[in-house]
Amino acid sequence: MFQKFKIHIDINFSFLQDKKLLVATSGGVDSMVLVHLFQKLNFNFALAHCNFQLRNLESDADEEFVNNYAEQNKIPCFTTKFDTLNYSEIHKLSTQVAARNLRYDWFNEILIQENFDYIITAHHVDDVVETFMINLSRGTGLEGLTGIPSKNGNIIRPMLPFSRKEIEIYASENQLQWREDSSNASDKYVRNKIRHHIVPVFKEINDSFLLSFQNTLEHLNQQQSLVDDAVLLVYEKVVSEEKQQLKINISALLQYNNYKAYLYQWLHKYGFTAWNDVYDLIYSQSGKQIFSENYVLLKDREYLLLSQKTTDFETVVIHSVTENTNFPLNFSFCNTSNISNQNKNIIFVEESKLQFPLTIRKWNSGDYFYPAGMQGKKKVSKYFKDEKFTLFQKQQAFILESNNKIVWIIGHRADERFKPENTNQNIIQITYNNEENS
Repeated sequence: MFQKFKIHIDINFSFLQDKKLLVATSGGVDSMVLVHLFQKLNFNFALAHCNFQLRNLESDADEEFVNNYAEQNKIPCFTTKFDTLNYSEIHKLSTQVAARNLRYDWFNEILIQENFDYIITAHHVDDVVETFMINLSRGTGLEGLTGIPSKNGNIIRPMLPFSRKEIEIYASENQLQWREDSSNASDKYVRNKIRHHIVPVFKEINDSFLLSFQNTLEHLNQQQSLVDDAVLLVYEKVVSEEKQQLKINISALLQYNNYKAYLYQWLHKYGFTAWNDVYDLIYSQSGKQIFSENYVLLKDREYLLLSQKTTDFETVVIHSVTENTNFPLNFSFCNTSNISNQNKNIIFVEESKLQFPLTIRKWNSGDYFYPAGMQGKKKVSKYFKDEKFTLFQKQQAFILESNNKIVWIIGHRADERFKPENTNQNIIQITYNNEENS
């Protein structure tokens, strides 16, 4: 196995040779074989062990075993303890998901604090098979069936071509010591049920099941690559990105018979799960919305609009011309005599016409103002309609107000009543620092 592993590293992971590596080490046979292989290859690495305190004295004994091995072999070692059960209860996660989150968060902290380059884990092909079947049993798209990636950001998994049997044979031949996790014998977890009862049946049916499975994964990954290419091509034809929003052209999307698949590929990373509701939104009336934890998907006439949820806030008060603000919008005030560069994000007002305190607030349905450059007043709602504001734009519109009079629909239109009559007056420049347009 060592020669096979060395060739695999030379071909696929030669960049690790001069890097500082953090090897996730449980003390089980998989991770101890990985550590032994890395020792033989003279990698620069340290061990990282998590004590999840799920098996009482047994968990403590695992930690002691890893520490002793590190000390005997003069390998740097990091260990930590987690109250995993309490964390899973607070965050409403399964024990396994909670342990995974705690583990990788801690690994990344060490990477940053100690200047490591990569996290190395001992996942092997049997782990990939089990993950595949777990995802299959729960319902998944193609992405859930393409296996565990050998490189995912700063996480490297160099043992994926090897089976659990190969690893155990290597450990025995090299007289390695390791710790047995008693929970692996239990069928309490879905992964163990698959490992103990389902995978053995496939191996009985096909002696070369693991090799056949790896070939299948390769085909699936090739298919996924084709899907990714198609998704990008259609995205460029159907979706536009405007002011931190995605704008999906419905009529263009419906030219594709498999439009639901494209919607899923574009939107699943934003946390949506009610996919039938998402697909039905195309045929819903304008104004209907679907929510994920942090995003809103809106039907707005001929488009689906994706935007982050807006933060609620109370009215902001500005007491003087020397007081700037950065919430909910970034504002600045200054005196000036040059009024030549007015635009949507800069207005000029006559100081004598302002009455402090000014307020910043969301617009209300009964609001009206006197649009700059026009005669007479106009309802803000009518202005939005004439300017073809989307529902998102309306929701995100703010008003600057003085003595119950609108000074500015911020970032859009100033009010005629506050315009300087001439440059001999004291003039205030109000600047909205809109990062989207900067």
